[in-house]
Amino acid sequence: MTEGPAAGPRFVLGVDSGGSGLRVALAGTAALGAAAEPGRVVASDEPVPTDGGGIDAGRLVSRLLPIARELLAEAGGSDVAAVCVGAAGMATLGGRLRAELPGALAAGLGVRRTVLAADVVTGYVGALGGRPGAVVAAGTGLIALGLDGHRWRRADGWGHLLGDCGGGSWIGRAGLTAALRAHDGRAGGSAALLARAEAVFGPATGLPGLVYPRSDRPAWLASFAPEVARCAAAEPADQVATAILREAAGEIAISAAAVCPPTAEPRIALTGGLLRLGEPLLRPLREELAARLPEAALVPAAGDPLRGALTLAARAAVGELGLPEEPGLLVLHDTPAHDGRVAAR
Repeated sequence: MTEGPAAGPRFVLGVDSGGSGLRVALAGTAALGAAAEPGRVVASDEPVPTDGGGIDAGRLVSRLLPIARELLAEAGGSDVAAVCVGAAGMATLGGRLRAELPGALAAGLGVRRTVLAADVVTGYVGALGGRPGAVVAAGTGLIALGLDGHRWRRADGWGHLLGDCGGGSWIGRAGLTAALRAHDGRAGGSAALLARAEAVFGPATGLPGLVYPRSDRPAWLASFAPEVARCAAAEPADQVATAILREAAGEIAISAAAVCPPTAEPRIALTGGLLRLGEPLLRPLREELAARLPEAALVPAAGDPLRGALTLAARAAVGELGLPEEPGLLVLHDTPAHDGRVAAR
């Protein structure tokens, strides 16, 4: 049975957790199944860590609850009708989040409805709503998601060791590899990228000691992607850096083509921090998309993943997401008030 909104002020909480950090916002429920404009967004550039058990649910909860209580106090409310957590790695590393987060939020905030979503789903909803099409979430990692109205189609998002082809960590690693090739005198190296790597990180011989022990290795590698773009945008352009971004654009277009639904004039939206690299990446990306998907329309994203999380939380508050639920991508959990046990619908 679908429940209507309760009397009095009600809020929904949206969470965007990825390789670049955590963002949290509170919004009122403006209308049935819709979120009002969010208030203050609280952001942290420290990613939620992962370990052998996947995304650390305890660390996420310990950081999220104080933020949520602070935002509620500012808004003068206490009732959180629903929460949506969009997290990078939910599909492959989200086991602990799915097992622990709904119960923890019920205990800590009294929330009965929790949506757990891959960040590419919140990105899709923020960008295209529920319309059929494809969204590429390009940040530290890279994942593409398509929707034909009945089911999700996913490509990549396999992490920086096995995939995320064309994403920030992929570009940064390729740039550092080219820098080390130049340091060694091997073919395929870039003196410009070597100079930037040593300016940012110190002597090239110290790079292995900087990267291999890190728990945040993907984000650290991705931090060099802007340097690759700067070298590609220089006058004259560094040809190795230009080739890296051209290859990245091709990989992104390949993932978009893999998920784009076979409909007339499908829409494609691009989201994520990688787009801030600008024209050195976007120019070849537009060319690659036009070559692989000539019938598709590249459209601007209507909103970001945090807005998508708030939209899904508002829909959950009235009991219906209106999108296909699929383990690892999108699940609505109901926590019964009488015993605190959590069940996925």
